[in-house]
Order: sequence, then C-alpha cells, then structure tokens
Amino acid sequence: MHRGISATVRSTILINSMRVKIHHEGTNILIIALLAILIINVPLWIWGPMPVAIVSTTVFGVLYLLIVNFFRSPRRTYHGDREDAVIASADGTVVALEETFEDEYLHRKVIQLSVFMSVLNVHANWFPVDGIVKYYKHHSGRFMAAYLPKSSTENERSTVVIRTAKGQEVLVRQVAGAMARRIVTYARPGDEASIEDHMGFIKFGSRVDIYLPLGTEIYVKIGDKTIGGISKIARLKPENSPE
Repeated sequence: MHRGISATVRSTILINSMRVKIHHEGTNILIIALLAILIINVPLWIWGPMPVAIVSTTVFGVLYLLIVNFFRSPRRTYHGDREDAVIASADGTVVALEETFEDEYLHRKVIQLSVFMSVLNVHANWFPVDGIVKYYKHHSGRFMAAYLPKSSTENERSTVVIRTAKGQEVLVRQVAGAMARRIVTYARPGDEASIEDHMGFIKFGSRVDIYLPLGTEIYVKIGDKTIGGISKIARLKPENSPE
C-alpha cells in the first residue's frame, strides 16, 4: 500500500500552487461580488462614520478573499505511472470506503470511495482515470449535508462513467451538499477522459464518489487527505485477471 506523498510530488504541488488561476465558473460571481462591495462601501467612506467604513470594508474584504480562494483553479500535472492508475478527482478528505451495490449504471457490487470537499478546498473535479466517457446523467434531488451516506443517492448529483483502454468501467458521481446549489459537469458520452483534465466543478461544498471494480487495490483509508489530479488513490485490476 502506498502511503504519503513523495518529495517530488510535494515540490510539484508547491510550484503549481504558485501558478493558480481563477476558474471560469467563478468569474461572473467574483465580478458581481466586487461591484456589490464597492456599492456598499464607497458611500460609507465618503459620507459614513470612519469606524463603520473600516469595519464594513474589512468584513466584506475577508468574505471576498474566501470566495476567491474557493474558485481558485491550480494547474496540475500528474507525473506518476498512469497504467491502471486511479487518481483523486477532488481535493478533500476520504469519508467513505466500502463495498456497495451501484444500481444506476453498473448494477453490480463495487468499491465506493468518497471524498468530501469543504468550502476551503479547490472545487474543480478531475477525471480519475484515462479513457472514454460512456455515460452521463444529471439527477435533481435534495441538498442534505454531503458527508451523509444517503447524499450519494438522494442529493442533487451528476453521474459519469469512464471506460479505460483495458475495458474497466469507473463511475464518478458529483454530489451537491447543503451549501452546493449547482453542479457543473463538462463530460459527455464520447469525450476522451484524461486524468489531467477537469471533469466538472461543484459550487460551495460537496463530495465526489468514485465506484471501482471489486479487486481494485486501494491506496487510501478513511480520514486521508487527497489532492485532485495528483493523489494516486487506487490501482485497477485488468478485467481478465482472476479475483
């Protein structure tokens, strides 16, 4: 079992973190938020009491920086072995790792590996494997806390299935949370999936579930932190291998 992150990967993450850009999903929100802050605070600086203007500008400034942090989109490149590799789709914490029955598309027992994203995490989602997108469907639903087990089947969600070159099928589910009100999924059937490309984006807190074939070698455990597009979380077993 692989544990930790190598010094090379750490260096790569550090370098890439210095080249962070803003995700296009947040551009309009950031512009509107900035205009609202100016409309509220400029009059306070001109006509209002100075202490009120200072407090208001500080509070709104901090909130704006939190929004900017949420919509950051780091440039990441995976440098490890890609053969049969499963890479984390999201930044966050592993909150579920269990055998379950997937009944939307796969209709068989699989390993569910779920990563919860807090409001402080990057919310871009990467493809977990290289391959071809075979299936996509968006489901309307509830907005209960994303860390709850039932959120995977009852919350607003989008499902994507990728088939690798060796025939393995990996299902990825973007799940909305109590704060997340919009799931954006770029993947469509027929698209080429690459672990270096964004599969989608979830706004304001949520989780990503990955459903893997039984026999997949898992490299993480509950409570581990993952880095989307970087952390190798599992290794698929070729379809013709014995159980």
